[in-house]
Amino acid sequence: MGGVPSIPTDPSREIQVISAGFSRTGTASMSLALAKLLNGPVCHGGTQLLGREDAYVRKWIKVYELRHDRPNLLKALREATRGFVAIADVPGNHFIEELQELYPEAKVVDVNRDPVKWWASLENVINKASPWWLHYFLLPMPGWRWFPRAIECMTQRSIEMIGIGMEGPGLLEHHHQWLREIVPENNLYVVELKDGWAPLCKMLDLPIPDSPFPRVNDTDAIEGLRIHIFLKTAVAWLMLCTAMVSSIRALL
Repeated sequence: MGGVPSIPTDPSREIQVISAGFSRTGTASMSLALAKLLNGPVCHGGTQLLGREDAYVRKWIKVYELRHDRPNLLKALREATRGFVAIADVPGNHFIEELQELYPEAKVVDVNRDPVKWWASLENVINKASPWWLHYFLLPMPGWRWFPRAIECMTQRSIEMIGIGMEGPGLLEHHHQWLREIVPENNLYVVELKDGWAPLCKMLDLPIPDSPFPRVNDTDAIEGLRIHIFLKTAVAWLMLCTAMVSSIRALL
């Protein structure tokens, strides 16, 4: 979902940009762009949850589990975001208000996209994200085995935030309106990724890079990742079953 997950090495660095665009509005492209502009690691939710170790994925699950306990939620959120210079995608955009409290100097960026095309893309991902058997299937895989639980947490949080039954292209405008309500007007920046580097560089008062603006995480990339996870996990199960059969035969 945008490459190798970023792992912070300097815990003193803090989030400078909260990329608050809804999932499937180019969050992975935005993450790579911010990583270049800010010269540091960016916490892109999908990449982190599907590319990091058990301990880190569980940090985000803890954030969700503490969502009704604000003091401890803020502590857990700080721990999950420590050392990153920016954040994008869920889980981050489920906690925009809390991130603003933790990082009051951070700029908040929303991303516009055609709502009909956006919903078609998001619906495709939702339908394939977590079939009922995925929790059992991913058990042998570090990091990945926590993904179904993370999806459950995201679903619960979404229901609390927007209610049951709200779906379709109108959900994107609902998200835009929510951001306008919770983010101070002078700190909310709205961009379109088709405009490339210019809006972000203007916001951050930085020169435009010579390299092309990153374009990643299209529908084909999502499908490729899904197949990769399935095949790698299937191989792990095959190896486990082979080892079990060998052990049983050795005992007979």
